[in-house]
Amino acid sequence: MSKIRLTVAQFGAGLDIDENRRISTELIAAAGDSSDLVVLPENAMYSDPGKERPDSKHSEDLDGPYVTAVKEAAKAAGTAVIAGFTEINPDDAVRPFNTLVYISAEGVLEGVYRKIHLYDAFGYRESDTVTAAPISKPLVFELGGVKIGAATCYDVRFPEMMRWLVDAGAEAIVLPAAWAVGPMKELHWETLVRARAIENTVYFAACGQTGPSCTGQSMIIDPMGVIAASAGEAGGALATAVIDTERVAAVRKANPSLTNRRFQIAAG
Repeated sequence: MSKIRLTVAQFGAGLDIDENRRISTELIAAAGDSSDLVVLPENAMYSDPGKERPDSKHSEDLDGPYVTAVKEAAKAAGTAVIAGFTEINPDDAVRPFNTLVYISAEGVLEGVYRKIHLYDAFGYRESDTVTAAPISKPLVFELGGVKIGAATCYDVRFPEMMRWLVDAGAEAIVLPAAWAVGPMKELHWETLVRARAIENTVYFAACGQTGPSCTGQSMIIDPMGVIAASAGEAGGALATAVIDTERVAAVRKANPSLTNRRFQIAAG
């Protein structure tokens, strides 16, 4: 059985890309000594929830300044990192991808996930400014003997998406997010995150942007739905928990819902 230390590192990104990059790298450095994996929020490179600059060009390539800085910070801190940023879409200059990158502790880009489910809900239309990625294969990687899947924010409302990751072997799921504030939204956040952990018998680490536009409340849930760590609402807060595959195995023995199911997920 294997264990890793996972940290969710929340903050509220804004319009200043240089400042967002600085905060991202400082959080990686702060968490590095106590973490094998640091998870930053969705849109950590740039965020404009109020549409203050609707015509601003803010996307970068996978080898652009933001990802390069995160790679350097990961290597310096000796920790793997998952971070969200806005990636240039070569086929659509107006609508980039909402992308997660997985970077190893050696500072190497090892995996990419482009958001599939766009947030066209609660009066917001992410699809107006972002391209939904085609369904290809899930981002599931192994770190210290633990298999980890990745998804982004609104994806959490689609249980089949999480089951897709679990079918690919995930024992833990990380979810960078920018969970917008609003009536009942904090309740939805905690309920959905805990439900996805319980129904899939996995650890679930959700890292959200903080206020005033987003709820924060980053948390790590264990396979029985217990909150193992929580960051509260403050920007720059860290929360760390141990991800233990022995705990996953024990819960799956007590609650064999994955083996009892009679439906399968067919992506398409």
